[in-house]
Amino acid sequence: MSKVWFITGAGSGIGAGIAKAALRAGDRVVATGRSLDKLRDALSDVGDIASANLALVQLDVADEAQAKAAVAESVQKFGRLDVVVNNAGYSLLGNFEEMTTADLAQQFNTNFHGVVNVMRAALPIMRSQRSGHIINVSSVAGVVGLKHCGAYGASKFAVESLSLSVATEVEQFGIKITVVEPGFLRTDLLDSHNVRYTGSAIEDYAAEGTSENMWSAYHGAQPGDPAKLGEALVRLAGMSNPPKVFVAGSDALAMIPPAIEARLQETRAHEALSRSTDGNF
Repeated sequence: MSKVWFITGAGSGIGAGIAKAALRAGDRVVATGRSLDKLRDALSDVGDIASANLALVQLDVADEAQAKAAVAESVQKFGRLDVVVNNAGYSLLGNFEEMTTADLAQQFNTNFHGVVNVMRAALPIMRSQRSGHIINVSSVAGVVGLKHCGAYGASKFAVESLSLSVATEVEQFGIKITVVEPGFLRTDLLDSHNVRYTGSAIEDYAAEGTSENMWSAYHGAQPGDPAKLGEALVRLAGMSNPPKVFVAGSDALAMIPPAIEARLQETRAHEALSRSTDGNF
């Protein structure tokens, strides 16, 4: 049975890769993004047959009303909702002390509240179906603390916690939730039109250079392939028992397990002190 996908941020990179992979699998896709023109350009090569299974819907995920309307339009178009992929987001990079409150709020409005808005709109439909799969795209930065990624990483950490918590609430309704932790993929995340950098306003940080100098060099040289990630997620969506967490990419595998192991080692090293906080009854 073909599935109906709802994908945010489908106008480039990971989102476009997932949309094309789902269409190649014979599924139907609602591709969303803030710009319909960008969506059309990104998905213009899917072919006539796939085009009949594709709907383009304008959506700014930070707008709760738009998210609700877009999900409703998707169900009206295709009759159901099987897989929701929360992929839309951007990166704010720089030293934490140089970030403003407004910078942080805007980062969370898109990367975290955008996921919240779409999940709130989709879950009632999936509950009524007693089935569905939500795939939330996180990042290596959502597991491993990376330099200049305080805001971006925090928003992805929040997505991870939300996903794992809500998964325990909705599994009784046949709904699965998977967090995807990609490494560095060749996307537009670090494109100068998308990434946002803080200024080097604090002198103590100036000697090491700017965050832009450090991170811009990675743009276009990332090892991961969005098309292959799309194919992997189609396989995950076909599993009866998909993982709650999926690490994507050899570079992510090289970074995430060691970080988890280091945390376990620290936990064990201070186990006695941890137990000392228990109260007496």
